[in-house]
Amino acid sequence: MLCIIYSSNFILTTGHRKCSGTSIEEHLQTLTNMSAEDGPTQQPILPQKSQRYDTELKHIFFGIAASSSLWEKRKEYIKGQRSALRISRVVSETLRLGMKDVRWFVMGDDDTVFVVDNVVRILSKYDHRQLYYVGSSSESHVQNIYFSYAMAYGGGGFAISYPLAQELAKMQDRCIQRYPGLYGSDDRIQACMAELGVPLTKEPGFHQYDVYGDLLGLLGAHPITPLVSIHHIDVVEPIFPRTTRVKALKHLMQSVKLDSANIMQQSICYDKKRYWSISISWGYVVQILRGVISPRELEMPTRTFLNWYRKADYTAYAFNTRPVTKHPCQKPFVFYMSTSRYDRATKQIIGVYSRRKSRSPYCRWKMDSPEKVESVVVLKRPNPLRWQKSPRRDCCRILPSQKSSTMYLWVGNCRDGEISQL
Repeated sequence: MLCIIYSSNFILTTGHRKCSGTSIEEHLQTLTNMSAEDGPTQQPILPQKSQRYDTELKHIFFGIAASSSLWEKRKEYIKGQRSALRISRVVSETLRLGMKDVRWFVMGDDDTVFVVDNVVRILSKYDHRQLYYVGSSSESHVQNIYFSYAMAYGGGGFAISYPLAQELAKMQDRCIQRYPGLYGSDDRIQACMAELGVPLTKEPGFHQYDVYGDLLGLLGAHPITPLVSIHHIDVVEPIFPRTTRVKALKHLMQSVKLDSANIMQQSICYDKKRYWSISISWGYVVQILRGVISPRELEMPTRTFLNWYRKADYTAYAFNTRPVTKHPCQKPFVFYMSTSRYDRATKQIIGVYSRRKSRSPYCRWKMDSPEKVESVVVLKRPNPLRWQKSPRRDCCRILPSQKSSTMYLWVGNCRDGEISQL
């Protein structure tokens, strides 16, 4: 078992190819000015000392549970066969190290990716001087029934405030002995929390991801909450196609470094001239669909993934999902993030999303086809303070384009009265 102190961003960004072609760059000079003028002025956020706490990364101790047999393979995720008893005592044992300024203990597995800036944002909402047990449940209803909906799953990560860690250390040895039949370390932790009378404070950005297959459906319709963690990296497919898991995560970090608060946040808009529905998962993917699909449906994850219990059907998920469409005209055209950079002149992030090269099925509908679009350029201003306001999905708008092969979109704060509709 390894314990690692987390003190920096999870994965360093590596270089990727630059956006090719001068036509996009020339057109951007006009559009960036247009989008800057078109977007609403960011209102200053007043200090809310009574509601937020000045928690910083230095105040958080990250404990990573790992096995020596899997470490060589999984160590890339943070630069098995677990002993559940040992891991369940990590918080108590690290407490005895007497580290200064620690307010929170955050636990995760060696195949868990944390967006550390968002861990800080989430924990800053809570008074670290009180007893808090923060995390989330599994995506699998069957898993939650078998274990508990009141349990924070360790793979998705969970946080324990310092005072709660102190209370846990006083009784944990005796508590663990009373539950010899429990399976995992997170199960034992929750049993002790029940004895302490401390409930789970749920934050849906901690993702256990008890699923197999492609995470596109889940990450393309992320809930309106900061993305805190992704688990089971070894089980699911790489989040970007045609690359390795590690390279895919490093590629994602391009966007994370530019605007971690908004990574994977969904925006929905419509092309009124061509009757297209557009869903943006910022920093990750853009999907264009023929026809008008309501926001209520678009914000529901598509089942591109399989349940942890392979024989279970869609009713075994702990959230609403929708099926992958079989109609050839309703197949989404998927554009993955290719490059992302910050433009200092316009103070905007310019992201280029390239279409996944796959043959489109024949469609009989007499309407414009998105297959003519080769790339989507998304303009957005960083908004690190977005979660200090009430949660709301960003709005997006279609900007003029000189070429049919390139679509330009603006993403940002909604105007007064603005909604997602055709």
